[in-house]
Amino acid sequence: MDQKGFRRGSFQSATSDEDMLEVAGASMDFSMGDDDPPLDREMGGFSSYNGGGMNGTSAMMDFLEEPLPGVGTYEDFNTIDWVREKSRDRDRHREITNRSKESTWALLHSVSDAFSGWLLMLLIGLLAGSLAGLIDISAHWMTDLKEGVCLAGFWFNHEHCCWKSNTTFTDRDKCPEWKSWSQLILGHGEGAFAYILNYLMYVIWALMFSLLAVLLVKGFAPYACGSGIPEIKTILSGFIIRGYLGKWTLVIKTITLVLAVSSGLSLGKEGPLVHVACCCGNILCHLFTKYRKNEALRREVLSAAAAAGVSVAFGAPIGGVLFSLEEVSYYFPLKTLWRSFFAALVAAFTLRSINPFGNSRLVLFYVEFHMPWHLLELVPFILLGIFGGLWGAFFIRSNIAWCRRRKTTRLGKYPVLEVIVVTAITAILAFPNEYTRMSTSELISELFNDCGILDSSKLCEYVNDFNSTKGDDLPDRAAGPGVYTAMWQLALALIMKVFITIFTFGMKVPSGLFIPSMAVGAIAGRLLGVAVEQLAFYHHDWAIFSGWCSQGADCITPGLYAMVGAAACLGGVTRMTVSLVVIMFELTGGLEYIVPLMAAAMTSKWVADAIGREGIYDAHIRLNGYPFLEAKEEFSHKTRAMDVMRPRKNDPPLTVITQDTMTVEDVETIVTSTTYSGYPVVVSRASQRLVGFVLRRDLIISIENARKKQDGIVSTSIICFTDYCPPLPPSSPSVLKLRSILDLSPFTVTDETPMEIVVDIFRKLGLRQCLVTHNGKLLGIITKKDVLKHIAQMANQDPDSILFN
Repeated sequence: MDQKGFRRGSFQSATSDEDMLEVAGASMDFSMGDDDPPLDREMGGFSSYNGGGMNGTSAMMDFLEEPLPGVGTYEDFNTIDWVREKSRDRDRHREITNRSKESTWALLHSVSDAFSGWLLMLLIGLLAGSLAGLIDISAHWMTDLKEGVCLAGFWFNHEHCCWKSNTTFTDRDKCPEWKSWSQLILGHGEGAFAYILNYLMYVIWALMFSLLAVLLVKGFAPYACGSGIPEIKTILSGFIIRGYLGKWTLVIKTITLVLAVSSGLSLGKEGPLVHVACCCGNILCHLFTKYRKNEALRREVLSAAAAAGVSVAFGAPIGGVLFSLEEVSYYFPLKTLWRSFFAALVAAFTLRSINPFGNSRLVLFYVEFHMPWHLLELVPFILLGIFGGLWGAFFIRSNIAWCRRRKTTRLGKYPVLEVIVVTAITAILAFPNEYTRMSTSELISELFNDCGILDSSKLCEYVNDFNSTKGDDLPDRAAGPGVYTAMWQLALALIMKVFITIFTFGMKVPSGLFIPSMAVGAIAGRLLGVAVEQLAFYHHDWAIFSGWCSQGADCITPGLYAMVGAAACLGGVTRMTVSLVVIMFELTGGLEYIVPLMAAAMTSKWVADAIGREGIYDAHIRLNGYPFLEAKEEFSHKTRAMDVMRPRKNDPPLTVITQDTMTVEDVETIVTSTTYSGYPVVVSRASQRLVGFVLRRDLIISIENARKKQDGIVSTSIICFTDYCPPLPPSSPSVLKLRSILDLSPFTVTDETPMEIVVDIFRKLGLRQCLVTHNGKLLGIITKKDVLKHIAQMANQDPDSILFN
């Protein structure tokens, strides 16, 4: 057989998919295109769809000159074949490299092909950074709109409105240009009636924003709801969800994310920004042929886009790259690391150029702590880590239980009503407490803040004794009435955030979990920090304080405790470690506090893992039944391939196709009577010697095209999957040769192969299925879904839960 022909035949087709879905029309063309050399057949140059053999007709069409649309593509809710996609890309690259030596134009094409990946990263970074800046500015303005409006220009938020005011620093939030709704409507802002009016307007605006958000999601882009990270993890593992990263999802998610954050719900925009960035990456891939036609390469781009999303969400480009590597990506080669870094850099630079926060920084939470931490403070930091782990495990179990109830009861049929009710409860409970009334980002910023002389927040109302001030640092001081009031308000805010977030995450609006989790931890950390500070102030002669915290010294920084608590709770929920610490120090600028952050992050992960192994994203993947094969979990059971393969005992025999004895009608009968995504091809039913594997989708498309375009193909025509078909009588109809759609090298294991090796093969090669043989004879098939069901069964879980709904 000719070498080129073998290559083409070997990699043109896919292997079977684990999902048994009816084949619909092809929506995208991933065929081989013009980069592939034509076949040089020995028998008159006949194509793979010609009559072939000894009795082919003279009027044959070369179908490979016109690649068939749909052959080699995937259906919705199917898994890609990583091995085939990478092989196709290597073949494409090899062909471009060989042609580049032939002419200057081919050399330029080779250079542009090599540069296209970096250009794509540049475009993704620019678009993601621009959208993030737009979302930040819009959300800040609409959040303030619930409380009032700027007379100098309605498009100014509260802070920007007061920039040009002549008010003093302490009254900077009470400038005459900014009017509350009671001042605008009643003419004054004092009194019970003004308070009630402001309260009412706050609730009305919140309900309007959330109602508009859920209606837009329900009406135009159902995939725009939620965080998006569980689905992106599943897509990056090879699963296809058509439309999840489409243009409508991008537009609606961008708009509704602003509305959802502005409504005051206990959610953040950081997780959805990863989804937005991946939408940008997927849409921009269509500008470049090699990414449009190759699903594996596209997933490398999406990994980089996820890094850009975290980069603009937190202003943390390095943390974004590590987040993509640690938490989201399934396949992350070295070139993707470099490109992720570049995309995150461009996105962060774009956001910095827009300057959405007006502070010339990438983030809202930038802090400058003046005092280093002491070794003994590791004890409260570890306590915060334990709290973060307990909160993370509690939140995951409670949220999954609520989401399961939503999916299995009538509650799920009324998404609009659910959003309205949760928004109303949140707004009614939030307004009386100033720490829940403000946006969650502003709350975290205030909790991280280190009190200075000019701070007017209640958290900084200490009893001042300036005689003991040393340099620019304020000493530890006795808490004043404002601090105690703030502590009670924060305690109530903590209780509200802990419970309301459980019901908010997973509703039919865009909802991120990073900021609410950080808020819970920051509140707990600030409470603990103030407690330790007051303990050190009043009992500085205790043994634990005497060596390093003398009277009049500035030893305890409550803002640092808030930062460590935020990291602990976020780590407890997501189970991130390395990327979490890097994100936190990029987010706050607290480079010297890496050790406390590491201690809290690891403690929270250990505690949470001791209660439940899954992070929130993995738990939602399992809840939704996505076919995601977790690479972090070890398979330790002593089962063999023959225990998992199908068919089992008492099952019907495996459906196979013979290489050169079945007619078109026989194959069409098999295809219509079964729902399998592919079929093994054998020498004969008696021998069961394996020849290859053919996809159901490719069979259907090839037969339909041959009937339309090739003379003499009828129901009684023999289908031949070999180079040389057996001789037939002269009166026989033309033979249909389908060698090119046959996968000649399907992955096989023997029936005695341990399942731990099979599971590793599926994880590391990204297989969709492998065939099981015994002494060279075909016995059965193991699909990715069979592996997932077996793992669930071994973990005493319902194996039927691995079915995407």
